[in-house]
Amino acid sequence: MIVILFLFLAALLIGIPVFIALAGSSLLYTHFIAGIPDFVVLHRMAGGVDSFPLLAVPFFILAGNLMNSAGITNRIYDFAVALAGWMRGGLGHVNILGSVIFSGMSGTAIADAAGLGTIEIKAMQDHGYSKEFSVGVTAASATLGPIIPPSLPFVIYGMMANVSIGALFLGGVIPGLVMTVLMMAYVTYYARRHNIGADQLFRWRVLFATFIAAIPALLTPVIIIGGMSFGWFTPTEAAIAACFWALILGCFLYRSLTWKQFYKVTMDTIETTAAVLLIVGAASLFGWVLTTTRLTEVATEALLSYTDNRYVILLLINILLLVVGCFLETIAAISILVPILMPVILKVGIDPIHFGLIMTLNLMIGLLHPPLGMVLFVLSRIANLSIERTTMAILPWLIPLLLSLVAITIFPELTLWLPRQMGMLK
Repeated sequence: MIVILFLFLAALLIGIPVFIALAGSSLLYTHFIAGIPDFVVLHRMAGGVDSFPLLAVPFFILAGNLMNSAGITNRIYDFAVALAGWMRGGLGHVNILGSVIFSGMSGTAIADAAGLGTIEIKAMQDHGYSKEFSVGVTAASATLGPIIPPSLPFVIYGMMANVSIGALFLGGVIPGLVMTVLMMAYVTYYARRHNIGADQLFRWRVLFATFIAAIPALLTPVIIIGGMSFGWFTPTEAAIAACFWALILGCFLYRSLTWKQFYKVTMDTIETTAAVLLIVGAASLFGWVLTTTRLTEVATEALLSYTDNRYVILLLINILLLVVGCFLETIAAISILVPILMPVILKVGIDPIHFGLIMTLNLMIGLLHPPLGMVLFVLSRIANLSIERTTMAILPWLIPLLLSLVAITIFPELTLWLPRQMGMLK
């Protein structure tokens, strides 16, 4: 089994796509070492994607793409400017609040960075903010996308860990607010240190006008979270409802979505969904191989023989996930590591919903770093900034993000309180 792990890591390092590295190393074991019939292997891969919760994946991706193409991001940004533009470092706060609102629609960090990032970075530079600060705050706020519900990584984690996706969604609300407060505190500190003032005066009339214009867009997270909280929707049905609402806004209310745009959005969604499902299918096979070779049991016993203190174990897992997040794509990391780590966290009494938030936030921080940080590459291209300068611009923002991670790790009630209040947890 060590040979298989070595082949997998070697394939990643030489640039082979993740799903080929996963499937290829697994097939080497099943075909040449274990002698498992090929039809069993195909059945395991097909079984990995034959899951009702996974139906939410293409619909949440489609909803985020529709929101970006239908001009909804502009209305969200205008409302955020009216709401927070009067504060010191105003557009930095606007950047974060815009991401909070858009997070309730897209479910992914990359959609947030690509959708709002283009508007935010240009606006901040036009108002005299440095390119590095503009890119840094945009990258940090994009991590809110998968934490504040809905969340694509939560769907994958919920399926792999066999836990309630609705409870994961609700569990992300308070941690998302904690992250928002800490990031806005950092913007305030930066503004005072560099003597940055407000970007516009507060006007009730403008706030009211932009709020009215943004109401239909703001209803999207209400539909998703409200529908699941009251038992009207499953997560999959909520994703479909979000797509339907986005189509109504783009085609009939705002009339900003053309047939050409819709075709492009559909093709982009198919392409992204295919990539996600290929990774899930390959990772499902890889996880099955890890389980049948008892690697998960060996890893659990080895870790528990070192310590059974849950906080020490969480510290070690956090370090592991922060490193993994820099090298492995989020969906693949969740699909591979959940079968390995779940036995450990259950034995030491860590709630799997709480752990889902910890894992997701760690991997989101990984999206901000080379060599495989997708948010890093997206913003580098948008801002026309080198990878090196983009990385240096993001480094100060690790302070509020890591403080958020510490708070979420140490205080599980930040995650579990709301799902318990809504009756989704005992």
